[in-house]
Amino acid sequence: MENLLDVLIIGGGPIGLSCGLAAQQKGLRYLIIEKGSLVDSLYHYPVNMTFFSTSDKLEIGGVPFVSNHSKPTRNESLEYYRRVAVSASLSINLYEEVTDINRKDGVFEIITFKNQYFSLNVIIATGFYGRPFLLNVPGENLPNVTHYYNDPHVYAFQKVLVVGANNSAVDAALETYRKGAKVTMVIRDEQVGERVKYWVRPDIINRIKEGAIKVYYNSSLSAIREREVDLMTADGLLTIENDWVIAMTGYQPDLSFLQKIGIKLSEDEIKKPEYNENTHETNVKGIFLAGVICGGMNTHSLFIENSRDHGNKIIDHIVKK
Repeated sequence: MENLLDVLIIGGGPIGLSCGLAAQQKGLRYLIIEKGSLVDSLYHYPVNMTFFSTSDKLEIGGVPFVSNHSKPTRNESLEYYRRVAVSASLSINLYEEVTDINRKDGVFEIITFKNQYFSLNVIIATGFYGRPFLLNVPGENLPNVTHYYNDPHVYAFQKVLVVGANNSAVDAALETYRKGAKVTMVIRDEQVGERVKYWVRPDIINRIKEGAIKVYYNSSLSAIREREVDLMTADGLLTIENDWVIAMTGYQPDLSFLQKIGIKLSEDEIKKPEYNENTHETNVKGIFLAGVICGGMNTHSLFIENSRDHGNKIIDHIVKK
């Protein structure tokens, strides 16, 4: 096994990159494998998105993140993490998805659709952005329905239904409205989400109060057709004309993959993976978790700024072993 790695890192997002930097600094043989583009989840964020965190809280590997304002934009973050990868000459394979992990004689075999790799340790830092929560309603597979909002220009002068009440839904509603869309929001609770960015929440509330954006609280989307949708509201079933549905219903980690390779999950609804809080090693010795995947279905508990130290914890433990 001439190409035996000390650690293979699954996931090329900010946390995966930070794990790679930590491994490189300790002189370990490592490889990062990412199923999409570099920091793929950030790439799929809306083009006009501004982070809640300040730029210094998004820094990894001790590399300064300088942005035009205290809270960086999506484009600034893409450029920052690309420069980090280039300047450190990180070893990364992009557009290569891991399909299985097996272990034999103390060595992990990591299988992708392109190749197979062998490593003494594996770090899983896959995040959760790749799997949206589905609405499970008729018409969800129509081409005028999306779970990923990107550019508001597409929706100019269109009738747009936004499903959801948190940051992504509010951003989509406000931006498409300002491009001339007729926006309706459907929210299953009685108010806009309390976690919405503090400088944005008053904006959406005021647009709703003045009638610029229509909202149905305590309601849900029950069916989608090409030119109309059905809403189940507090007053009963309502059909409205509609061109596009932007379903900002959130995303979920691929916990089935963790189970497939033997990682135990809690039996409650959180389904938190079993791992050591100090070392991040799972019940499968030699497999570690980093980033938001550690929280299971509680995807709001971990993000870049409070999990960017996971890589150092893991690599320090691997070196000590």
